[in-house]
Order: sequence, then structure tokens, then C-alpha cells
Amino acid sequence: QYLRHTFSTYTPSAYPTLKQKTKLKFPTPDVPDAIGGSPERQGSTFTYGPYNDLVPAGALEPASVRYEFTKPVIHATLLERDIEVSHWGGNLATEERYWLTNQGAHLKDNFNRVQWAAAQYYKPPTSALRDLNVPLKVGSLNPYFTDDIGNVSTSRFRSNKREANLELKPRYPVFGGWKYSFRIGWDADLKSFLRVLKSPEGGHVLKVPFLEGPKMGEGVSYGKVELQVILPEGAKYVKFETEVPLVRVEETVHRTFMDTVGRTTLKLTAMNVADEARDKPLIVTYDYPFSAAFRKPVTIFLGIAAVFLTAWGIGRLDVSIGKQS
Repeated sequence: QYLRHTFSTYTPSAYPTLKQKTKLKFPTPDVPDAIGGSPERQGSTFTYGPYNDLVPAGALEPASVRYEFTKPVIHATLLERDIEVSHWGGNLATEERYWLTNQGAHLKDNFNRVQWAAAQYYKPPTSALRDLNVPLKVGSLNPYFTDDIGNVSTSRFRSNKREANLELKPRYPVFGGWKYSFRIGWDADLKSFLRVLKSPEGGHVLKVPFLEGPKMGEGVSYGKVELQVILPEGAKYVKFETEVPLVRVEETVHRTFMDTVGRTTLKLTAMNVADEARDKPLIVTYDYPFSAAFRKPVTIFLGIAAVFLTAWGIGRLDVSIGKQS
């Protein structure tokens, strides 16, 4: 397959430039078309310039190049990422739901499973998405990989003192124009991400990556990312900080088992996110009073007590029809 890259041979600048040069390096030397700019070609590298004349601020010189690209063009139209903090369990649970598509070239003919399986013995270059590599934080455990059908057994998890890596293989090769939706999740030790401040208000600082998920050599782009940080019940005065541009910020309530008022949830939405967001942290600060830690056990105790009292009360009822002798 071939992709077309459209760009300006002049570097975007707010200032006049006296001298500049632009270099493009392609995956292979197969570059059939190069329009505009009169580049100097050396193998798979194209050089535009040097331009020694004064280039005014904001000047553009359009150019485009069509080049061979033998890898999939991976794009996630939507990523829903949930991070749940549990103080009682000392656990940080992460779940990510993906709606992936391959934006590469479409198949000319119908897909042939037999030919595809035979070709995998020598693994030729292909634009189909065959597998995904998800690097996790050291110490991650209990990973899972499911899709719309159910559990996907074609996965492998490798973990040691230096790395933790989750290797995923979809149920079918994802060719250009095809889609695949799935979910992955894992647990981690909360101590590696949470710091407790010495303050009477019970301040906590949570530092997590804004984006994890697949890390591929060809890169992954995201159309929309919805990130939810589910804090313990009773957390208040929530603040956050991140370098990723956001389009929406919400503070909602998430209710689950044995909750009373629900858990404070921070929901962040970002659009058009690239792989660079993997290295950008999300820092969340909140207050968690000491009394709030007893909300869950008190709720469980009262629930069990209510069950026993109800059973005792029902057992004391006289439901007989006839008169007692």
C-alpha cells in the first residue's frame, strides 16, 4: 500500500527565517511520486533546501509525497479508559475499551483464510493488523482480554522484575477498512501510584499515565479518549493536572456494590490524541478523611445486621391457620 504525505517545505515559524532545511526519511526507498519543492534524493531520504533566502514569517511552500508503507495504519475511533482506586484493597484497577480500525488500503479481492494461514509461515510484510503489544507497569497482574464474543485466549502475559508486557492477538487479521472492538484490564499495587500527604485533611496525590494501551512501531492515533478516575467513596476537593489538551472536564458520581452516596469520579475527554500522550502523567489530588475509610465496613455491618434481623423477625411470625390447642 502507498500513503500520501502533504506538508510544507518551509518550517512553520512566527519569525522570518534566514536559513532552513527540511529532511524526510521514509520506511523504504519506494517513493514513486514527489510533487513540489524539488527535493534532493538519497536512498529513502528526501532533502528540501537549504533555503538561504529570507523566508517571511508564516510562509508556506506546499509539497506532497507518495511512499510505500507496509504496516497497518492503526486508529482508535474511541477509547474508554477507567482507573478505579481502592484504598481498602490497596489496588489500582484499570480497564480500557477500544474501538479500533485499520485506515490502510482496502483488499482488492475477498479474504482467503487458507492463503493467509499458509503465508504466516514466512511472515511477509502486510498492512493487516496481526497483533498488539501493550507494555504495562512493573508489578501489574491479573490481566484479561475480551471482545464482543467473550474471552480471547490468544494472548500472552510476561512479567518479571524489569518489565510487564501483554501481547494481544485479535481473532482475525484486521485489514484496511476492517474494525475490531475489545477490552483489556489489569490490576496494580496502589502504593506505586498513590502518595499520602501529612495533613489533617487526609490529602492524597495520585499519579497515573494519561494513556497506556498498545505501543506499536507504526504508532496509534486516537479520535476520542474518555478517561474516568473513580476515587474512593467520600473523596472530596478533587483537583487534577495534565499536559494533554482537554475538551471536557466533568465530576460525576459512580455507584457500585455496597455504596451509599457513590464514588466521586473525575471524567476527562480529549480529542485527536497521539502516542506522545503515553509519556504524559495525570496527577489527581483529593482529600480522603479518616472517617470516610469506615464508611464501607459500617455499611457492610448494617447490611448484614438488617438481613439477620429480618430473618429473625420472619421466624417469629405465626403463620398457622388453625387455633393453637
